[in-house]
Amino acid sequence: MNHEQASEEDWIIEDDVHDKSQEQLDASFETRPWRLLIVDDEEDIHAVTRLALNNIVFKGRHLDILSAHSAAQAFEILNRETDINLILLDVVMETEDAGLRLVKRIREELKNQMVRIVLRTGQPGQAPEKSVIVDYDINDYKTKTELTTQRLFTTVIASLRAYEGLLSIERSRVGLTRILQASANLYELKSLKEFASGVLNQIGAILDVGADGVLCLSRNSACAAPGSIPAGSNGGALNTSIIAATGSYSDWAGLDQLPPDCEWTAIVEKAFVEKKSQFQHPVDVLFIHTRQGHEFAILVTPPWPLGQMQRDLLELFCDRIAAAFDNRYLNEQLQRAQEASVVALTDLAESRDTDTGGHVQRVCKLTNAIAAELKRRDSFPSDLTPQFMEMVGIASILHDVGKVATPDAVLLKAGSHDSTERKIMEYHALAGETVLARAATMVDGVSYLTYGSQIAGSHHEHFDGQGYPRHLKGTDIPLSARIVAVVDVFDALLHRRPYKEPWSLKDTIDYIKARSGTQFDPVVVEALIHYIGTEKPDWVAGGE
Repeated sequence: MNHEQASEEDWIIEDDVHDKSQEQLDASFETRPWRLLIVDDEEDIHAVTRLALNNIVFKGRHLDILSAHSAAQAFEILNRETDINLILLDVVMETEDAGLRLVKRIREELKNQMVRIVLRTGQPGQAPEKSVIVDYDINDYKTKTELTTQRLFTTVIASLRAYEGLLSIERSRVGLTRILQASANLYELKSLKEFASGVLNQIGAILDVGADGVLCLSRNSACAAPGSIPAGSNGGALNTSIIAATGSYSDWAGLDQLPPDCEWTAIVEKAFVEKKSQFQHPVDVLFIHTRQGHEFAILVTPPWPLGQMQRDLLELFCDRIAAAFDNRYLNEQLQRAQEASVVALTDLAESRDTDTGGHVQRVCKLTNAIAAELKRRDSFPSDLTPQFMEMVGIASILHDVGKVATPDAVLLKAGSHDSTERKIMEYHALAGETVLARAATMVDGVSYLTYGSQIAGSHHEHFDGQGYPRHLKGTDIPLSARIVAVVDVFDALLHRRPYKEPWSLKDTIDYIKARSGTQFDPVVVEALIHYIGTEKPDWVAGGE
């Protein structure tokens, strides 16, 4: 064996290197092996490389070594196995530049920018190092003669550490993207329980684990006086409520407290008392305090300890959760204020016509029921938007708000109206529409007042164009008004009025059916009859 041959083979006989300290890591830490691909057309190179790297452990993870004997075979493996961390790649194989071509295919065709690539060549003259480093996206370039066992170990560990750094950056990017997306999704959730479940699901997504968690709300945090002793700090029970629980904890949803036998109670209490997150694997508790004074604790049990990056992402997400909750809370308060205003307007109108009893409440229920039935049938999809479904029921109670402008002598007359009185009575449609439309302009976007104006002004229009006040026809009449037109008459016939006794359900349905296609939208009539026939709600019965 000449000197050159000895130099080339020295690297295979160096002392075996084994980083035993890494074996002391927590056994629960992620143990998937690092994946390394050797690409070389010489079988001996595969054998000696495996021998040199066989016992390496880095951060508690062994090496899983794969082999390819050509660039084409390597490409097939990389196309199939997407979690390879490092490639030791020969330059000269089936062609003089097969390795270099493979590098380009990996980066450009597979779009794999993460895998680290170390070029190895026994013929450095074939591919000059400077031009290769500049022109190709590789991590390192070594001649086979310089790769002793120690240097191969150093190269592999450095490459894996570089991969880990890139992975950390990519996970941060993905995590931040998920946080931004999650924040947007959370703003759309309507109820507190939906919001809380969404929070737990998003945390599971950010951690890349299942959504096993519990979200607790402190009942007295918003009203606690400055300097007061926090709940639980004197040994008393926490005044909390579980508003969401997912995964293996789903049975806890709705409990006022954590179960008596829960081993995590102390750490949840500590989070509330210290007002900061607690990371004590196998349980982590995220503490959230909002500007409106609400306090939450989110308990999660990930399968492995959270890294600092994951903790930082979760703390950032908690800030977004706090802002989202406050926005949702304020939005709900505004929505309740709108609903209260609608109810107040309706009460004002109803106060002059006490014989109507619970008419508006029944109209609201039945309007919602018919809208839901139409949605189930996929009727009028462009009209039945989520906003419509949310608002049309409450808005329907404004249908007769214009009656505040009707004189008592006409409104409360027990007998039938003459032609003059009928015109006065009919004016309530325009009066209600005008008042509500003017109020709606003071609110951005579509509101209860928007739909209320449509309903008040058009619920006496007829499908055939013979109604009032504008003689609108067919679908020119807003869907909200077409629904309430049916509901209003249906309920009025079933119940006592100053001018009539209540009708039976059969007679009422027969009356509605007879006017389907003339006075009423036939699709809405069909939805009403189906709902009454299948659900048989007891609150539609007549007799008042």
